[in-house]
Amino acid sequence: MTQLARQLRDAHRAVAPLPADTRQRLIRHLLAITDLAKRDPGLAARRLETFLADFHESPDVG
Repeated sequence: MTQLARQLRDAHRAVAPLPADTRQRLIRHLLAITDLAKRDPGLAARRLETFLADFHESPDVG
């Protein structure tokens, strides 16, 4: 498993326990990043890094 795949898996696990409305919004974002990873892994990694930074800084999800 690649590092990007592990990070995506971990991000999905971090989002899973959130309230449904928040979780659905974030999962859609993660699925878009996952789809991008099939075509451009470098860009997907950068977007995931940004997603995780925002996720960890957001008071409503952390």
